[in-house]
Amino acid sequence: MRNATWKAASRAALALTGAGALAAGMAMVLVAPAAAGTTLGASAAEKGRYFGAAVAAYKLSDSAYTTILNREFNSVTPENEMKIDATEPQQGQFSYGQADQIVNHARSRGMSVRGHTLAWHSQQPGWMQNMSGSALRQAMLNHVTQVATHFRGQVVAWDVVNEAFADGSSGARRDSNLQRTGNDWIEAAFRAARAADSGAKLCYNDYNTDNWSHAKTQAVYAMVRDFKQRGVPIDCVGFQSHFNSGSPYPSNYRTTLSSFAALGVDVQITELDIEGASAATYRSVVEDCLAVARCNGVTVWGIRDSDSWRASQTPLLFTSGGAKKPAYDAVLAALNNGTTPTDPPTTPPPTTPPPGPGGCTAAVAVNQWTGGFVATVKVTAGSSAITSWTVTLTLPLGSTVTNAWNANRSGDTGTTNWTNVAYNGRVGAGQSTEFGFQANGTAGGLTPTCAAG
Repeated sequence: MRNATWKAASRAALALTGAGALAAGMAMVLVAPAAAGTTLGASAAEKGRYFGAAVAAYKLSDSAYTTILNREFNSVTPENEMKIDATEPQQGQFSYGQADQIVNHARSRGMSVRGHTLAWHSQQPGWMQNMSGSALRQAMLNHVTQVATHFRGQVVAWDVVNEAFADGSSGARRDSNLQRTGNDWIEAAFRAARAADSGAKLCYNDYNTDNWSHAKTQAVYAMVRDFKQRGVPIDCVGFQSHFNSGSPYPSNYRTTLSSFAALGVDVQITELDIEGASAATYRSVVEDCLAVARCNGVTVWGIRDSDSWRASQTPLLFTSGGAKKPAYDAVLAALNNGTTPTDPPTTPPPTTPPPGPGGCTAAVAVNQWTGGFVATVKVTAGSSAITSWTVTLTLPLGSTVTNAWNANRSGDTGTTNWTNVAYNGRVGAGQSTEFGFQANGTAGGLTPTCAAG
């Protein structure tokens, strides 16, 4: 994704070519910012996914901006604050202040963070732009290592390499100073990222790769297939999905997502915005993601139209004044109603047992589909406040936890123990907090027990 400076320089090109997504295996934080089903993040979490937004640090002082962010989204991507020019303005001198600000804001509110981006031909600081050859290769790898290490344990996924393929019909790599260090530079960046942070998912991210028939899409697909076959550590592919009149939403978009997922990687919609904010197109994009089990979630590139790098095209879900647009309603409806054909209706939430004197109780609600389920566990304090809690659950034989949010866990099968994380251990008398997890298999009759500290 480009910044405002790029936008001004590239508006003509954009008109011609366009600008230029949690499911299996993604340990991504999902938290319902409000009552389930009433916000984008809460509804996405019910489907085992996230719904995120790109965030600018300087806008966190805007209360109207943060009100929408905190209410609606459960995932955050720093817009420019983790890019190379922001994090290493002088060679060997790293600056994380604004990126840390965004990360801290998100994590203190239970949101997950996507890192964007470690290696890119654009938004390089002057010192890097003037480098080439082995010196540039070493500088790039050091940058990947240092930044990924700094955010280790705080970022659930990284756009390791961004926009490395050329537009047009050639299917070739983009000519850049990084590409000229050798065709293996992308692989080298991924290996460095994995060495620095073994816990984060590692993604390749690009634009104009939405149409399955396009040469650029096929070239990225061939690279990912090759990486998977050779054991190069790639976990996910990001589709920016900047749709406009020059680069419209394609009818085979779902085919693209499912084809990449079939390679054994997650797919994520990473920078979604749609010229004119067509409600029908927004809904189609979300439904396509929901139809692909390995489509982890959706990130829109900005919150209000005034926050967009394409503000004049009014491409987002909220007006510049912060009002919900018809596209917002369409997305929320898709998230609440979008199930795969094999999904049975969501089971109704259980009645929470009345809190006893002191201690805590736990109740579980389950959304089951063929081959898996999402469980949401509500922990309620008794007549006295608690400062920590532990929930014990026994999973049916054959069920395995694949990811979880808002709790630490011990065990993925059989009897599992769940404990609070730093921000949700303290629960007031009679108050509640929630955590959740996704698992393969069937839920059976889960019966949680709770012990308070």
